[in-house]
Amino acid sequence: MPALEGRTALVTGGSRGIGRAICVRLAHDGADIAINYANNAEAANEVAEEVRALGRRAEVYQADVASADAVNAMAEQAIAAFGQISIVVNNAGIGSSGVGRPTLTGATLEQYALLIGANLWGPIHTTKAFVPHMRNADRSDVIMISSVATDGMGPQMGLYSLSKAGMEAVAHTLAKEEREHGMRVNIVAPGLVDTDMGRRLISLLPGPDDMRERDATAPFGFVCTPADIAGTVAHLVSDDGRYITNQKIRVNGGGF
Repeated sequence: MPALEGRTALVTGGSRGIGRAICVRLAHDGADIAINYANNAEAANEVAEEVRALGRRAEVYQADVASADAVNAMAEQAIAAFGQISIVVNNAGIGSSGVGRPTLTGATLEQYALLIGANLWGPIHTTKAFVPHMRNADRSDVIMISSVATDGMGPQMGLYSLSKAGMEAVAHTLAKEEREHGMRVNIVAPGLVDTDMGRRLISLLPGPDDMRERDATAPFGFVCTPADIAGTVAHLVSDDGRYITNQKIRVNGGGF
């Protein structure tokens, strides 16, 4: 029997990059998938077709996770469609490159609001919308996709780092509050990943703009892929991860 047979996962930001890889991997392992997307319906439906090709059920839900009303509506629809949601992966987010990597004092309040809305309020809204329902499951998991940026708190990364650090605070607290209900809550923190977000970031940093040129200097000779992150998520939500909660797993080849 597949490891996640009989479970349903909701993945925010599931239409591309890391979110897409997580949807496909969890479906491969037996889960049905509720795919959240913000804008690109075509990409979300492509992911749904990949999931269905694996023999699993998939439905897509448009919602800006920064909006409590949108997340609440999505939760109502997904729970009605699937019955029990037992895995929520908070993957949707906006990177520092999305606002041009301003300094803390140079950033506008609108830039602060954009990153905090997606990266912190999003997980707060999904926590409030889904966690009470998830307590009914025999086993439930919440995964926060954060970043190793919160370890370094580097310059021109402040908006991103503070929003992701807030997400991590939610995760660590939630893990303690919900353990009595059989819920595991963990953080997966990638370094540089070969995604659209990663490519935008390196275009603003010293060094080559091409990911393949960066392979030679990356740990193990290659830049991390979305599949590497998805594999870590799959492990945590499987029976192999049943005794893991309140942890931050860094997926960065061992170096910041």
